[in-house]
This record gives sequence, C-alpha cells and structure tokens, in this order.
Amino acid sequence: MKKQFSPIGGKVVITALRMAIGWHFLYEGIAKIALDSWSSQSYLANTTGVFSSFYHALASSSFIGLVDWLNITGLVLIGLALFVGCFVRLSAVMGAFLLLLYYFAYPPFGISLLSLSGESHLYIVNFVLTEAVCLIFLVFYPATGYGLERWHKQWKEQKASTGNAALPNRSSRREALKNLISFPVLGLMGWGAWDNSRRYGVDVMSGATIQLNRMDLSELKGALPYGQIGPHQLSRLVLGGNLIGGWSHARDLIYVSSLFKAYNNERKVYETLMLAENAGINTINIGFSSNELLQKYKKATGSKIKVITQISASVEDESTLFDDLYKAIDFGVDIIQIQGNWVDWMVRDQHVERIGRLLVKIKEEGFTAGLAAHTIDSLIACEQSGIIPDYYMKTMHHDRYWSAHPKENRVPFEIDGPESSDHNKYHNNCFCPFPERTTEFVLNTKVPVMGFKVLAAGAIEPEDGFRWAFDHGADFICVGMFDFQIVHDVNICIDILRKIQTGASRPRPWYG
Repeated sequence: MKKQFSPIGGKVVITALRMAIGWHFLYEGIAKIALDSWSSQSYLANTTGVFSSFYHALASSSFIGLVDWLNITGLVLIGLALFVGCFVRLSAVMGAFLLLLYYFAYPPFGISLLSLSGESHLYIVNFVLTEAVCLIFLVFYPATGYGLERWHKQWKEQKASTGNAALPNRSSRREALKNLISFPVLGLMGWGAWDNSRRYGVDVMSGATIQLNRMDLSELKGALPYGQIGPHQLSRLVLGGNLIGGWSHARDLIYVSSLFKAYNNERKVYETLMLAENAGINTINIGFSSNELLQKYKKATGSKIKVITQISASVEDESTLFDDLYKAIDFGVDIIQIQGNWVDWMVRDQHVERIGRLLVKIKEEGFTAGLAAHTIDSLIACEQSGIIPDYYMKTMHHDRYWSAHPKENRVPFEIDGPESSDHNKYHNNCFCPFPERTTEFVLNTKVPVMGFKVLAAGAIEPEDGFRWAFDHGADFICVGMFDFQIVHDVNICIDILRKIQTGASRPRPWYG
C-alpha cells in the first residue's frame, strides 16, 4: 500500500523552506545596514544584458539613496515576514520580484558568466533564479506552513467557537508552540550571526555589493597555463600577497605603505581576489599575518583559491620553531613555505639545521613544503646540507634598471640588513643581488622554482620582468598586483608563455 505524505510533514517542509529564504533576505539586509558606506551604485553601474540601461539609469540618478533604502528595507521586511510566517504570500511575491531584478541585472549567460567566482553563476539557472522560483511556489501552494498567520487564524477560530481565546486546550497550546517556533530559531541564528560579525567583522560580500569590471575580463587573451607542485595544480602566474598585506618596497617613498593599506581595504581585497580567480589565477602566496583575511574570504565566498602561506620562527627562541606551522594548519592553508628572510637569517647566523627540521616537520604533517630566500647563498647552503624542498621560491630579476646599486657594492644578506643612505649601496632597491648566480642555481636544480620580486618591486616593466624570469628557469612567478593590473598581467603572461613554448629561449626543462 502506497504511503501518503503526511500533512504535518508538508507543513514542516514548507516552513523550513520559507524560513531558509527569509533568513537569506534578512541577513542580506542587516549586513548592508551594518556597512555604513554600502551602496548599490557600483553594482547597478556594471550591469549587463537587455535591461542594463534601466539599471544604469538608477545608478546615475540622484535617487540612488532612495534606491538603496528601498533595497535594504525590502530585504529586511520580506526576510522577517517570511521567517516568522506573516503576510507570507505578499512577501513571497515581493521577494520573487526583487530576486528577478537581481537576476536580470547580471543574467547568467553570455559574458556575464565571468562576473563572479563561485557556483552562483551557473548557466541560466543560478541560485538567484532558483530562490525566486521557490518563492513563486510559496505564492501558489495552498499552505504557508507554521507561523504567525496560522497562529492568528487558529486563535480567531478558537475564539469564535469557544468565545474565550484566553483558555486554550492542550492541543491548541501544542499548535501555538509550533507556530511560534520561528522566534527562538531567529534568536539563535541572530546570535550566531552577531557572534560571527564580532569575531570576523561585517560581511562585505553580501549580495548586490561587489561586481567585477566585466570589460576587463572580456579582454583576456585565453586561458592562463598551469603547472604542478606536488599534488597541487597552480597557475603559472601566482598572486603575491604584499600589496594585500600592505607591505611595500618603496625605497624612499615613505607614504606608499599607507597608500597600499588605504586602497586595499577589505572590500577591495575581495574584489581583487575575485578578479584574479576569474582571470585564471588560482593561487596566492601570502605573509603569515594575512591568513585570517584569506580564511574569511574563502569562508564568505566559497572560493577554492589555493593559499601558500609563509611561516617563520623567532630568531633567538628555538622553542618557537613549529608555532607558525601549527597555526597555518589551523587556518586551512594548502601549501606551507618557509619565509625567505628567516631562511637568510638562519643561514647567515649558522643555524641551517633549524631550516632542515622545520622543512621535515612540514612534510611530516602532509603538506607540500617550499623554501624561499633572497640571497642565493641561502639556497646553496641548504642544498649542500641535504635540505631539499618540494619547490624553491627565489627572488629573480635582472639588474638593468635605474635604481639598482652597482654590482661591486653588493654583498650577501644585505637585503636583511640596514638600509644605507649612500645611493651606491643597498636601500630597499635590489632583491636579487646576484642574478647570474641565481640563474646558475635554478638551471641546475631538479625541483620547481617560483620566482618572486620579478619586477624588482615595480622598477621593471612586466613584459621585461616576466620574460626574464621564465627565460632563466622559473616555472612559476609570484607577482603582487592591484586589481586594475590583473587582466593586463595575465595577458602578458599568456603571451610570453606561448612564445617560450614555441621558441628556444628557455634552456631549463619545466619542472612544474
């Protein structure tokens, strides 16, 4: 005998569906309120599709403040009504209408597939459309589930039949509890959202907040090639973390670090990472202090970007040797690299064995292990001691640029020492002081090499720096990029790698 679906089960399913969508709306609205400077202007200004002129007109109008207010108010009221089960059909109609406005702003077909990373931009049927269809279903479904509407209806029926609504029977009390269940659930979810915001800050990735410049992405020349390090497939062009972390090698320009930090606020960092992923860059190499930001970004967006994190330890206190390693594992990173300055310091101070112990521990924990350096003497010393990583990361740039100090004045480990006021000596201006020795080492090593500082911190043009690094043996290059540089740099990398594949300029086999 075929088992029929229980009416109570149907109410539970409808209630759960309604509350889930309601929470989505409510959270989006409250997140925008929490962002004092939030505006839909950039979202509207970059729309595409048949109705783009309508959205552009809204973005350029003097009523953008009203548009933002209507958007936020609609999200909050619709979300709250759906969650607690009040004015359900009206809220479902208005919610579906709002979602369709979002849908047609960035229709998920054609070029708009490049508009965001993540699964929300599936072809034609995306999450926005799916949620709108669910709301339309709620409009026509005979029941609205448990909620205030049903509680009020039962209260009126009881009052009409007994003449006294203040004395409900046991069955009525159970029904009342079912209909009011959304309130404690809302309290718990609200507390969880508040606690998450308290720990991680306001969610800058709520809907209708960030969109990418589609015109830039439309100019991509093709797919960025990938290589392999251990089990990881990495883009040949890796995003560097200095600009995101606020570190700059600005020589005597003292304002640049502050400028980096002011420009690359959290929202801009998210935009940059999203743009990089859509342009084909699937890996970022970060300083240890940026781990929390990357963890938050991946959690908020569902990003699959591979994170290489740099770890180090106290120079004086050997007991801290594994501290960063365990913290990095907790952050959920993909690849762990021993930081270049620390490696230089350990070799300079004759503590090479510490590097070896840390590298072995990284591998024992099941991670791909990288070893970085600025001075080539550090990698040579490690290799001579039998310390071989899964890949090397080495500063790789030529010295044919104006601010490079004379070769005869360069000494090993000067990058980790004081900066001289003498223009003929080191002053945060040269990061691969011995390019010929670096090239010799790279050409002879049998593990992948990732070149970094290939532009000498902005002193060399990308076409020149990328080509020099790849021609001299780099399997990957790590480059710090602002958002407006990403597509241009990806295209340069694509062009150079195509030429290298068909030419004979690269003497070293690809090891990645």
